[in-house]
Parts: sequence; structure tokens; C-alpha cells
Amino acid sequence: MIRLSAPAKLNLSLRVVGRRADGYHEIETLFERIDLCDELAFEPHGELALTCTEPALSCGEDNLVLRAARALQQASGLTRGARIHLAKRIPIAAGLGGGSSDAAAALLGLNALWDLRWPPGRLAELGAGVGSDVAFFLGEAPFAIGRGRGERCEPLAGVRPLAHVLAVPPDRLTTKDIFAAWDQEAALEISLTAPPSSISMVTHALRNGSLGELAKGLRNDLQPIAIRRCPVIATIQSSLSRLGCEGVSVSGSGPAVFGLCRDAAQAEAVAGSLRRHPWRVEVVQTWRGEPASKVSVRWGVV
Repeated sequence: MIRLSAPAKLNLSLRVVGRRADGYHEIETLFERIDLCDELAFEPHGELALTCTEPALSCGEDNLVLRAARALQQASGLTRGARIHLAKRIPIAAGLGGGSSDAAAALLGLNALWDLRWPPGRLAELGAGVGSDVAFFLGEAPFAIGRGRGERCEPLAGVRPLAHVLAVPPDRLTTKDIFAAWDQEAALEISLTAPPSSISMVTHALRNGSLGELAKGLRNDLQPIAIRRCPVIATIQSSLSRLGCEGVSVSGSGPAVFGLCRDAAQAEAVAGSLRRHPWRVEVVQTWRGEPASKVSVRWGVV
């Protein structure tokens, strides 16, 4: 059996450049992999089968894990299957990339289980057709700049880990709906009101370890739309700021909100003050675990 962790992500910056001819959106984003993880287990089986600990999540063909598995099966020409079990810990439809991370783990796990020995680049090409963020999760860097649909990733090295408080209300927002709203109502407004930040500003702050500058550079063009769809986001952000977070922002299309903290101790203190609210509250840090592409070597196949 192979077991893989599938970490969530935060978007420290997310700028929507525009809508593409293929219907997707051109973005520029700064990804951070965090230590809130799903776990996937793989074992040989006659056909592809998926089970999950989360009853609200479909285990059918619409699940990105099965979509990734089918894509790899077809591209490799194999008829072998696998039994895949997903232990779900990342909130669903929260802007944390759980589905894409699970899909990336599926490609890595099945690549090992089926002894395909595909290189990461080949898996990334296949993963891009499954989900825009899959390429980031197939990489090994905890931070990366994503361009295009998010599938063109430039890893950032030499960046010190960050600590955050993550607060997720029970509401769910879908990426598709938020981007559709951006098309209809918000592109002009965002271009006029977005803070004067850029990927280069945030990247420079990260590399220099300047939390103050990083906090000033936090940006998400989808945030105003997410707040209109889910007003409690603004309440959470206000609470995080009042409790002393250096900066706050929505991750992805929301509704997950993160507060940038000086260290894990401050994050624990802030989280303790928030847990009386009906939100899921977690202390998270930059993922420093072993890269998923190497986990199969550690666990082996039996």
C-alpha cells in the first residue's frame, strides 16, 4: 500500500489578468503549500474504485481523484486498476485547492503503484487537463508563482516558513461561480480599487523575510466578489485584524480566510480567541514535509 499526504494551499496574491478565449481565466498568483493535508491510500485492485471519509463528497466520476486516475490509465494504456481511499481533512469548496491536491496525489500514487516511472513534467502535462492547480501540487517547492490558468509554475527557493490562522465558515463557494461573477460585474471595479501590490512585491518581501511588506502585498482580486456572496468573510477578516494578525486575505475563490502571523505562538493565541465562533479554525504553517514525489520510495509498494 502507498500512502500520500495531499497538502492544501493558500494564495498570498491572486491577480485576475482577464478571460481567455478558451473560457478559462489568465491569472498571476503566489501559491503557498500548507500543512493542512488530506491523505490518500492506494492498493492494487482489479478496477478503479474510490472511497472517502467525507459523506458530502462524491466518489463518482466527477471526483478529481478519479478523473486523474482515468486520465493516467488512458494515457499509459494500462488496464490495471486501484483501490483508492481518501481521508478528507481539507474543507470542500473553500478556496484551499483540496481537489487539485488530491488529484496530484492520485497521479503520483498511481505512477508508483503501476510502476510507470513517468517523470514529474509528464505528470504535470497530464494534470493540467484535470485541474489548473494540479501542476503546483506535483512540484516540490512550498512556494511558487503560478501563471496562465495557474498551471505554469515557477518555484521559489530559500523562503522561510510562514505561520497563519485559517478560518473557514460553513458556507461553500465554487471557483466556477466566483469567476463567472468576476466576468459579469467586477472586472472594472477590481481594476480600479485593487491595492497597489504585485507578485514582485510579495516575492521580494518573502525572500527578505519582511512580514510587514508581505502583509501590505496580500491581494486577491476575487475577494470583493467572495465577500458579496458570503458576507461573514468580512467579519472574519475584521476579527483577525483586531486580534493582531499582520495581514488578512481570502484564499482562492473563498470563503477560507487566513491571517498572517509573526510565528506559530501568535497564531495559536489568535486561534484560541476565534474558536467560540461557528467557524472551522486551524493553525497552519508552510508545508515542510517530504515532497510527495518521494513518498512512494519511503512507503514502498506491497
